[in-house]
Amino acid sequence: MQNKRLEKQIGFILEVDKLKTIERQTLITDASRQENDAEHSWHLALMALVLGEYAKENTLDLLHVIRMVLIHDLVEIDAGDTYCYDSAGYTDKAQRETAAAERIFNLLPPDQASEFRALWDEFEAGKTAEARFANALDRLQPLMHNAFTEGRMWKKHGIRKSQVVERNQKIEAGAPDLWTFASDLIDKAVDRGQLAPDESID
Repeated sequence: MQNKRLEKQIGFILEVDKLKTIERQTLITDASRQENDAEHSWHLALMALVLGEYAKENTLDLLHVIRMVLIHDLVEIDAGDTYCYDSAGYTDKAQRETAAAERIFNLLPPDQASEFRALWDEFEAGKTAEARFANALDRLQPLMHNAFTEGRMWKKHGIRKSQVVERNQKIEAGAPDLWTFASDLIDKAVDRGQLAPDESID
């Protein structure tokens, strides 16, 4: 291929196809199988389009959010999906994912490599309005899948209400109304026996 820029771009596109093979600890809503990272990222992008009106800041750049959620999990091609309630897995998650970001984004031409890396860094930092909304969606989506598949993966991993609340209360920073919705899902899941309540302290 004569065009070196295009050659690098095509190489990147072929490499990130691997995202379709990274299995997550979330069932799709018919509970027939676990979703993969590519499906998750697509779902978040669509959620951003549909639910953008619920972002805390009404001047949000939704295209920026969509770009962020589409690339935020590309690092898991190398680093794998770390289950959000796996405390041991989180001890070296940042190191694994940073190394993956260095390799994967640098497959692109330098200008695009810098752009994609900046989007990933912004998502991870969670400081901008767009990043807070993107992170809110990233937490809401698996919570919804758990709630609407009768808590099967919560049960499989022995997850309790306090863990789900602690993990997902960051939704409020990006989308308060969506946190109200999520909190209601959590309470209903406990009431239905789909999520273990917190152990009482005598």
